[in-house]
Amino acid sequence: MTPPSGQENGKLLDVRDLTVHFPVRSGLLQRVTGQVKAVDGVSFALERGETLGLVGESGCGKSTTARAVLRLIPVTAGSVRFRGEDLLAMEGETLRKARSGFQMVFQDPYASLNPRMTVAEIVGEPLFNTGAAKSRSDRDERVATILPQVGLDASCLRRYPFEFSGGQRQRIGIARALVVSPDLVVLDEPVSALDVSVQAQVINLLAELRERLRLTYLFVAHDLSVVKHISDRVAVMYLGRIVELASRDDLFDAPMHPYTVSLLSAVPVPDPRNKSKRIVLSGDVPSPLNPPSGCHFHPRCPKAMDICSREDPPPIQGSGAHEASCWLYAQQNRHPIQKE
Repeated sequence: MTPPSGQENGKLLDVRDLTVHFPVRSGLLQRVTGQVKAVDGVSFALERGETLGLVGESGCGKSTTARAVLRLIPVTAGSVRFRGEDLLAMEGETLRKARSGFQMVFQDPYASLNPRMTVAEIVGEPLFNTGAAKSRSDRDERVATILPQVGLDASCLRRYPFEFSGGQRQRIGIARALVVSPDLVVLDEPVSALDVSVQAQVINLLAELRERLRLTYLFVAHDLSVVKHISDRVAVMYLGRIVELASRDDLFDAPMHPYTVSLLSAVPVPDPRNKSKRIVLSGDVPSPLNPPSGCHFHPRCPKAMDICSREDPPPIQGSGAHEASCWLYAQQNRHPIQKE
């Protein structure tokens, strides 16, 4: 999938060494006894008009990364630059005004909509929060304009969320994100709670909106088939770190990290004769409270070497813009491996 024609090239979002640790407290005095390393040094960039898919198992830090980028949860360390400005340094009114440039669509269309608010109030709330609307009539006019773009009729303005299906509710969530005309939309597993037939409709809608409105997406998902359909590039996360980053075609055709290979082996295919051997990983995902030394994946990796347990592999650049944090990948690409 190529960026929309005529779209201005340039880096819209630049995330460097993003770290999110949550303190663990115990005892009568609730002293900090440890840190849950939910996100541990994540770096990526988003060009204007592209879609980056962020994938991995449940608990790997995908949603935490997305929420940290948008300042919805505190960031422990790192930098987030949006349109060239330091997002983590913004506070108060400056941050509130900047939020019109980036919005989020949440995973659960049932929990993310206030059941006591009408569609006009739900979709129009960002207009008041960012100062884009000064009156109810102004709000209703803007909302009535955006609803048809997501496949809903403007007559829905006075209805409540319980009157809609799951797919329609998610369209309301998408309209809420788009009503302030953002450049960046973060989609946190937007179709995982929907039926398969409805998933296809919503994914096609998102692809159409991206082309028509020249949007940039950070698409968080665990379903690789969905990510393959909509993404330009894909970042694979494991235990709070990005272990592989590549274009969609490179990652699906020639994965380099053993974890990515195991994920792709579990993707269903229409023709069983084309199915590769399923790779079943041993053990469970380690706790982010006490992650393994070296490469976090080495206790479960079928190709682990001695160095994997000792040293954390840096991102190794392969062909094109294909990167993988793997000592085996470094060896295959003739990067020197340090010896003790």
